[in-house]
Amino acid sequence: MSNDHGTHHAEGHGGHGTFGSLMTGFAMAVILTVLPFGLVMGDTGLSREVLIGLIMGMGGLQIIVHLVYFLHVNKNVEQGWTLVATIFSVIILVIVLAGSLWVMHNMNQNMMPMPDMDEMMSLQSQQG
Repeated sequence: MSNDHGTHHAEGHGGHGTFGSLMTGFAMAVILTVLPFGLVMGDTGLSREVLIGLIMGMGGLQIIVHLVYFLHVNKNVEQGWTLVATIFSVIILVIVLAGSLWVMHNMNQNMMPMPDMDEMMSLQSQQG
């Protein structure tokens, strides 16, 4: 009985990925997190549109890395369910990316402008 359980466990373990593949996925996820942060914090000289496109592209790549390396969505396991999961993931990815851009655009358009700091300081000194 114990032998059957051990054999079943060993067969089931193959679909979960190896330590090396998990570390590869982790390294790729870290790189795809650090690069956009560096682009935003550093003075790259890129236009705002290009910068947003690069950040959104790396976000999409990171979602794919998570699907492949951590959720093990690949062509080897249960073909039909993997196709459905991939299509669902792409739809969710498009909704999240488009929704994020839409929300950020609307917030940028509808925010009240901040007055200059000098103007704020002069108003405070006049009142106080």
